[in-house]
Amino acid sequence: MGTMNFGRTARRVAAAGSVFALGAGLVACGSDDGGSGGGGGGGGDDVTVGLITKTDTNPFFVKMKEGADAQAKKLGAQLQSFAGKKDGDNESQVAAVESLISAGAKGLMITPSDSKAIVPSLDKARQAGLLVIALDTQTEPPDAADATFATDNYKAGLDIGQWAKAKFAKDGKQAKIAFLDLNPDGVSVDVQRDQGFMEGFGIDVKDKTKIGDESDPRIVGHDVTDGAEEGGRTAMENLLQKDSGINLVYTINEPAAAGAYQALKAAGKEKDVTIVSVDGGCPGVENVKSGAIGATSQQYPLKMAEEGVKAIVDYSKDEKKPDQGGKDFIDTGVTLITDDPQDGVESKDTAFGLKNCWG
Repeated sequence: MGTMNFGRTARRVAAAGSVFALGAGLVACGSDDGGSGGGGGGGGDDVTVGLITKTDTNPFFVKMKEGADAQAKKLGAQLQSFAGKKDGDNESQVAAVESLISAGAKGLMITPSDSKAIVPSLDKARQAGLLVIALDTQTEPPDAADATFATDNYKAGLDIGQWAKAKFAKDGKQAKIAFLDLNPDGVSVDVQRDQGFMEGFGIDVKDKTKIGDESDPRIVGHDVTDGAEEGGRTAMENLLQKDSGINLVYTINEPAAAGAYQALKAAGKEKDVTIVSVDGGCPGVENVKSGAIGATSQQYPLKMAEEGVKAIVDYSKDEKKPDQGGKDFIDTGVTLITDDPQDGVESKDTAFGLKNCWG
């Protein structure tokens, strides 16, 4: 039961991936002349900062761009932002890195769609003198970026796993678990959240760097979602066909969780299944409040972007790289949000979540 079951979603991912030739999926999300007016730097002294996100539609990345825009204006820098057409679109991110090198950017921030495949492009950027900052998703290896500002994604998974374990123990239920992951590529954020949840729930994860090598009989299976609502719905339908008794669903993010809930509702099972997720966006926290999601780990994309822009602007002045204190990343925080608190598991309620949500 620990084997991967990518189903129709994976075939859709594979088919779609071939469409995106180099640069074809590149979306320039805009350029904000933060330094050219309103008291910014001005003229040739402007610092160009790049932001490359996985997509420009996920509210998480929309908020990240807002944070970067605001910080660039505040510090008198110019932001150039890019995004892929979909999560996993590495070719577009490669093209965006090339564009920023050509534009003479001082540095770039990136949420890698493929943590390994993007590394040669980031190496090229660093050789050209750019400071490379990863946001949210670590590169593989982590030192392919000069610094990373991110959620501790393993802890985000661990927290919802511990919450689910306590809830099922209190209710005296035996879990049948569905895993709704991101895509077949094994991106670090996907692996870390998935494996963190398992450890929190008390599952032997075996190799922490791999999804799907577990043999715990409570695991019904894995499917992939592209981190999207439609993908979540399809993946949930696939896994319900495998075992209609699923009563616990781990999801990579809240859009996937919303799709899973729709599939469960259509099957008349939504009241019998607990969904857990990661994000902390306003729609997701509302879904926790309504009971569609049991608990979510809230992360803070605005802070990631603000810190990234500041690091690049500072680097342009003194060429000092951010100090990570000997760690692989600088932790921007995570908070478990639920209205069903469990003993021994630290959490905040949805009132807190809504005050601190995004999207």
